Amino acid sequence: MTVADLTERLVAIPSHDDETAAGDAVADWFETATVERDTHGNVFARQNPDGERQLAFVGHHDVVPPAPRQTTDDGGYAVERRGERLYGRGTADMVGSLAAAMHAVESADPGMLRGADLELCFVSFVGEEDGGVGCRAAVDDGFAPEYAVVGEGSTGYSTPGVTDVAVAHKGRRGSTLTVTGEAAHASEPEAGVNAAYRAADAVDAVRGLDAPTATVQGKQLAGSLAVTGVESGTAWNVIPESATVTVDERTVPGGVWRLRAGRGTHGHRKRLRGCARPARSDLRGDSRACRGGGPVARTSGEYRASAEGAGVCVTRTVKHERAE
Repeated sequence: MTVADLTERLVAIPSHDDETAAGDAVADWFETATVERDTHGNVFARQNPDGERQLAFVGHHDVVPPAPRQTTDDGGYAVERRGERLYGRGTADMVGSLAAAMHAVESADPGMLRGADLELCFVSFVGEEDGGVGCRAAVDDGFAPEYAVVGEGSTGYSTPGVTDVAVAHKGRRGSTLTVTGEAAHASEPEAGVNAAYRAADAVDAVRGLDAPTATVQGKQLAGSLAVTGVESGTAWNVIPESATVTVDERTVPGGVWRLRAGRGTHGHRKRLRGCARPARSDLRGDSRACRGGGPVARTSGEYRASAEGAGVCVTRTVKHERAE
């Protein structure tokens, strides 16, 4: 079975709600490698498992939900060949690369691996599209290869339009800024404190932050921070007493955003300021804060920051992250 044939077979298996069937197909395909399924559903296949060093080909077999046109009448995924290309949910992200990695591990020369004292490991994680839950679970269980090749697409990392090897990847963290005020009737706005105005201050502060940068193996990486949603108000004639601002943050190794309360224009001490620093002295909670995208980026739990009378609470809740 060629890489293309294997890709076509795997793409047809639904995996956006339940990855079990896709994981079964991945595990059952191997013949010579030593296959293991952990309790989380991750699939491992190893050649020369007693090797002193470890090189892992890393991927995932879940996908994001398909569009209606990408499904068949019986609930499967539609897959189509057009010339030398395959079209279907997950062909690029990342079943094609997964199939290539499976072939590479299955066909590896055992004598060469023994001579190099190297274990070659294939691993396909569950829940990558749901915050990397399978990868995080495997890391917590002790999975820590010396070297890893992640098969995710890497077009445009070095030069626009060029597909090549990326030596590092930015991490991702989702944050929610919760802003409080005091409700009042809209006919008397001065009787309350408008949380929507305070949220606007927070948005302006986020827009003004400088992105952190890092150099990884000679490659320059730049992070980013962007507001992706604002919600406030319960009625058109009521001054809102609360507002939330969602923020998408792309992190780099050694640099994280630290948001803290400061003085603003719509009440005392509620304007957010930020800087890129490793320090997290103003955050309380789980100390495993996300530091960036590699070699292994870990974030978990919820983090809160507030200042006396600030009316602003920074809640960091992990939405997604990469371990690359």
